[in-house]
Amino acid sequence: MTFDNSKKIINLRITFFIATILLLAYLAVAYVARLVRFPLLGMSDTIWTLILVIIWILLTFMPVFLNYQFVSFSDENEKIIIRYFTAGFVCGKKNSVEIDKRSFSGYTFESRFFGLIQSITMYQKFNEGVAKYPPIFISALSQEEKAKVLRSLKALTPQA
Repeated sequence: MTFDNSKKIINLRITFFIATILLLAYLAVAYVARLVRFPLLGMSDTIWTLILVIIWILLTFMPVFLNYQFVSFSDENEKIIIRYFTAGFVCGKKNSVEIDKRSFSGYTFESRFFGLIQSITMYQKFNEGVAKYPPIFISALSQEEKAKVLRSLKALTPQA
């Protein structure tokens, strides 16, 4: 099985772009061109600006706060391959985990902040012991994609 969540990450970036354009357009129309008459719906220009800036900040920092990552998962060959990077407005470095299925020793699933932040940590057997990989945040995956990843990893985990 192979999949990635590129559509969701692209939609996040488009949403951020549109929110930025709308905020800048409001600022231009309200303050530079002075085409909007205040009070609008009983609120002053300062209140409207604060509301719109707070909405923009929430849309901008939500993916950062929830640790949204682009995730590409494949378990079709002899290896489990997961490629991932942070999907916020500032992208992180690209990472990849490649574990041979014969040396895969398990995974842990962690859910925090009322289930909004979810991650998996994978383990690999070596002659020297067991290596623990950094957590991979799967918060941006759909419920179906999360279920597929967890089902696949559970099937590949050796029974003790």
